[in-house]
Formats: sequence, C-alpha cells, structure tokens
Amino acid sequence: MSLWVVVGGQYGGEGKGKISAFITQQEGIDVCIRCGGPNSGHSFVAEDGRTVLLRQLPTGYIRPQTRLLVPAGALIDLEVLKYELDSMGLDARRVGVDRNAMVIEERDKESESQLQLRERLSSTLCGVGSAVSRRAMRGASVRLAGQFARDVPWLADLITDVSDEANTALDYGKKVLVEGTQGFGLSLYHSESYPKATSRDTTAAAFLSEVGLSPKSVNEVVVVFRTFPIRVSGEQAGPMKDEITWEILREESGYPHPVQEMTTVSKKVRRVGRFDWELAAKAIQANRPTRVAINGMDLFDYSNRTQQYRDLFTARAGAFLREFEERFQRRVSMCGTGPRIVDVAGPRRTPQVTEEAHAEILG
Repeated sequence: MSLWVVVGGQYGGEGKGKISAFITQQEGIDVCIRCGGPNSGHSFVAEDGRTVLLRQLPTGYIRPQTRLLVPAGALIDLEVLKYELDSMGLDARRVGVDRNAMVIEERDKESESQLQLRERLSSTLCGVGSAVSRRAMRGASVRLAGQFARDVPWLADLITDVSDEANTALDYGKKVLVEGTQGFGLSLYHSESYPKATSRDTTAAAFLSEVGLSPKSVNEVVVVFRTFPIRVSGEQAGPMKDEITWEILREESGYPHPVQEMTTVSKKVRRVGRFDWELAAKAIQANRPTRVAINGMDLFDYSNRTQQYRDLFTARAGAFLREFEERFQRRVSMCGTGPRIVDVAGPRRTPQVTEEAHAEILG
C-alpha cells in the first residue's frame, strides 16, 4: 500500500502538476486523484515539447496504465471536463467521476460576476465559490454528478465511488496519489489574509477528506514550493511579501528571454516575490511533509536550467538549499530546473555494480 499527497506550500503555481506527473512516472502510480475545481490549472511541458494544461483531470494521465479520478469534494465544469477528455483522447474506461461531486452551473458563474468577486478578490469567475456555497446551504437547486449523469450520457459512463475505488486500491497494495490544488497560503481557514483567500481549505488533510481517505493510510506527504513564489495580480488578490518585478528576476538570473508568467485560467500576468520563509514554515508545520520539492532553481541562475544533479548547482542555488534544509531539518528531494517533467534534479548516484559484474571483476 502506498498513498501520496501532493500539496502547494505558497499561493499556487508551485508546480504541483509537474511534480505529481514526475512521481507518477517514477513510482508507477496506479491511481491519480485530482482535487479542486476548474479555477486552478496544472501545467507542465511534455517530453515532446507540448505544454499540457489540465483544470479537472490529474497530470498522472501521462502514464497510460494510471486510473484517473475526480473525487466527491471536487467541483466540475462539464464543458471543461469534456474538452480535456476529448483533446487528450482518453479512453472513458480510464476516468472516473465521483457520483457526489458538485457540478458547476451557469448560475454559479453569473452569481460570482454579480457579486464582483473578480474586482474584490481576483476571482476567476469559474463558479467554484458559488457552487461550494450552494452545496453548503443544501438547497433543492443542487445537482451532483450522479444526478446530472441521467441527462448526460458521456458523464454516465464515468460515474463511480472514488472513495471506494481509492481505498480498495490501497487494500490490494496499489499506489495512489492525491493531487492537491492551489496552495497553503490561499487556504480559506489558514491564510493570513482572509478574505483574500480561495473558497476551500488547501492542506493535505483537507484533500484526504475530499477524497474519502484516512490520514492513517498516508505514506508520503509532498509539499511543493518554488524559489520565487507567485500570486495573482492586483492588491485585491491579497498581500505578497518582498514583491519584486519580473524584470529584476530576469536580470538576476541571467535568463536570455522574459520569464514572466501568466495565470492559467484568467491569463493575467502574475506577481512575483522573494522566498517567504515564514509562510514556508507554516506550510511545513500544517502539512508535516515527508518529502519536499522546490521548483525554479533555474530562476536563481539560468545555468541551472535542466541540470540533473543538485550538487552541480551554482553557489546561489546551493546556498538556498542548505539554508532551507538547516532551517526546517528536511531534505529537499526534488529540485525543479525547468518546465519539463524530466527537469528534476537530485543527488548524483554512484552506479550500482551487479553481483554478476562484481564476480566478473574479481575473476
């Protein structure tokens, strides 16, 4: 039995999708479960150079044998989900949607627009917050995925009980990964800047609850950071410590081209800042990671881009890793050095000598 939970440690955009895909490939994950809703996109660059963006399905789709699930705590935009299924040519037998997942309706998007959530909180107006509130009020207007499926044939083929599937998989010794959404700094409950937060909790414990898994089943909690955290543009989105410009970051890193990033859903330029040690400490305290991943080592120095061994990083990146590990007494096991799944550095390994080779050497 092996259960992994991947969580963002800042304000989203840490690269959780890339790390989840990397772990899925490296560990041979059997079942991937994507929490959250279409207001948050997870992206990475595939080995063939394509940029892959997913808003509903887990990035573990890249492993053909992996089952893909959307849990009861998720919010579903049927148009977005159908687009992802079709554009990636996924066999419906690989995908499952929990019968109790909430379906976002047009009224939810309209409600958020009328409440001026974009102007007040930089909401993506995807209807997620409105759908969450309607579900909490338990009104007659709420329709869950199982109910919608009666009128939507393609959805009917996907309906399942995700909690049962995931628990059964673990009972049979399978490997399961829960891909969290957004970041700890945006948690509805634990953010320091409420109400400048998202509409749900964003901790490992919350994601397990959305899926219907016991904390006692967890083997690995992976908290993902980035060297220079990002946040949605505008003061209405909430404060950001030690904010800098993308131009400063480009100059310091020596990048030969612009490095600014856009939000995956609303397509606006993000804000960027220097690493917030206090926020990282709180994220680690609340999630108790067994592993840490940090993306953006190339943003310290362009020469780190695509580097495969952390002990070959430039002095600035190396000093950052040493400070992180000394402060938090946790080894950084995955260091992102670029946008591709394969751009993850670790320590250099001494080649293993097989027993046969060793016998041959000894004569």
